[in-house]
Amino acid sequence: MKNKNISDIFEEISDILSVSDKPTSRFEVRAYKRAALTIGTLQEDVSDIYRRGGINALMELPGIGKGLATEIEEYIKTGKISKYEELKKEYPIDFNDLLNIEGIGPKTAILLYKKLNITNLESLKKALEGHKIKDLPGFGVKSEQVIADGIRMHESNKGRILLSDGLNEAEKIISILSKSGKVEKVVISGSTRRMRETLGDLDILAISNYPEDVMNIFSNMEDVNGIVVKGPTKTTVSLNIATTCDLRVIEPHSFGAALQYFTGSKDHNIKVRKIAIEKGYKLNEYGLFDKSGKIISESDEKEIYNKLGMQYIPPEMREDRGEIELALKNQIPNLVDISDIKGDLHTHTKETDGINTIEEMAAYAIKKSYQYIATTNHTKSLKVAHGLTDEQFENYFNKVDILNDKLKGKLKILKGAEVDILKDGTLDLKDSTLDTMDCVVGAVHTNTNMDENAMTSRVLKAINTGYINILAHPTGRLINERDPYQIDLIKIAEACNNTKTALEINASPSRLDLNDTNILSTSKLNPLYSVDTDAHSTINMDFMKYGIGTARRGWLTKESVIDTFDLNKLLKFLKKEKKLTN
Repeated sequence: MKNKNISDIFEEISDILSVSDKPTSRFEVRAYKRAALTIGTLQEDVSDIYRRGGINALMELPGIGKGLATEIEEYIKTGKISKYEELKKEYPIDFNDLLNIEGIGPKTAILLYKKLNITNLESLKKALEGHKIKDLPGFGVKSEQVIADGIRMHESNKGRILLSDGLNEAEKIISILSKSGKVEKVVISGSTRRMRETLGDLDILAISNYPEDVMNIFSNMEDVNGIVVKGPTKTTVSLNIATTCDLRVIEPHSFGAALQYFTGSKDHNIKVRKIAIEKGYKLNEYGLFDKSGKIISESDEKEIYNKLGMQYIPPEMREDRGEIELALKNQIPNLVDISDIKGDLHTHTKETDGINTIEEMAAYAIKKSYQYIATTNHTKSLKVAHGLTDEQFENYFNKVDILNDKLKGKLKILKGAEVDILKDGTLDLKDSTLDTMDCVVGAVHTNTNMDENAMTSRVLKAINTGYINILAHPTGRLINERDPYQIDLIKIAEACNNTKTALEINASPSRLDLNDTNILSTSKLNPLYSVDTDAHSTINMDFMKYGIGTARRGWLTKESVIDTFDLNKLLKFLKKEKKLTN
């Protein structure tokens, strides 16, 4: 998919323009930033959109005007964007690498270039080794340490891509193979099927009477940049999204066993095979066999678990974290499903840093058959996101009231905000403003380097005001980019349970926060959770599948997720008594 490349280029153009003094730069920075968000989160290849309808189809995308559409067209046709090439001559910096390092923003990257000729990760590491950065104005020993820690994290995650990038690519491959008419069945397996937050590679299984044709189609796809190995039943290719994909053509009688084998984690599969041996069977990727060597399972992996005396285990649970013991007792929970979701309680509009209007967000929610959405723009302290003041929220909510009247019950728009939890634990809006809201999402965005006791106390103070309905992205981590801040999630979960505050599972692909292990540990305290997309555009609302995948990896049922509540039940949950401490 060209989406990632174009998104990265637009992001880099925005970064370069953000340090420019030109009068038009501020507008352009925001336009390119929004375009990067739109293209980077598309579920469809932008090339396919262009082929279907040309520039006009591109201009239908959120935040894409004629100028940006023309640049997208230029990249599709030539692999380059001339404006970007010109900017790179002025600043020959590898922004993609450097801006993934905690402690480095666009201005810092350009300062490091001007003062120390740092252009990429290697030159940055050399400067750190010589302790040259600490002596620059505005830097110091602590700054060097933050950057060094950022490099460590960046390199430790190298070779792993985000779930969203991998799943989108895998679904595209499935579509290509399905439309070829050469496969009877084709499915995603591996860690993608388990919905792991990052992926080392992709795995796809197929049944086909034309394996050679299938392998040729697969190895000649547009997104393939190299063939690692090619054979009649297995081919591995290198993809443009910086990972590899294995395609295996499986015999029909082995398909169930292969799907089970190539889905579960290594430890999960070892335990399942051990149970098979104890029952006198042999289990491998080719099938489940009895003592005489006769295969006793075929195309359905559910049959394999059943033959072993186990309840079927959903793919997301297959990590050897106790799921096998539950399956043997027939106690696998009925996991929350995306079909259970009735709304989205964390969304943004163009009033702050979103791309779409509230009318457009509402229309998309209706298209998804939601009962409700909460509109939760940023508050004034978050200047980078153009946060709103108390007065601006009042004016915005008048607009929401008018729209709710027009919708006549097709959708309920809940008035809310993503309110900054300030360093001292107070909230970034007046109590009188918070009182007018249906859904308050509390979030930490600044001063994230506090120690665990201080951060925990800060968030507990905010929760105990009684105003917060949902604690957003509770650890603040960005996958492959930023470590979680230090916080005692057990104390937080206990307070959330006591105050009817939901812990968020933020479905944005770079967050997935809380993650699966956080959910498993906090769920013992019985808090409720909210799976939200943090959507900054209409198409971001499709992130819900990543949040639900994470919730399922944390073994949650729909009873624990407030977004599955119907509107009346949700409103009852949100209208809690305020327990003011100030």
